[in-house]
Amino acid sequence: MPQNEWIVLMVMGGVFILLGIGAIMWGRGEEKGYYNRLTSRSDVREFIEHEPQWPQFGALKIGGRIAIAIGLVLIVIGGIVLLRG
Repeated sequence: MPQNEWIVLMVMGGVFILLGIGAIMWGRGEEKGYYNRLTSRSDVREFIEHEPQWPQFGALKIGGRIAIAIGLVLIVIGGIVLLRG
């Protein structure tokens, strides 16, 4: 493979890392906004106990971590092949 193709692979890895960071930040913001809205209500039992669990907040964070891991793998593979090649 030409070296330019490995650079494209590394750029894709960087994009995955940025998307992962964005997903994690989005998940944290959604979770914070949800619980801040709950504190304004008179019954705050759900806020205190965090029950029931809302899966969408965790899903955004986990998806972000997976995207970061994929991005790091792409960058490492691209860098190794670029340096050896």
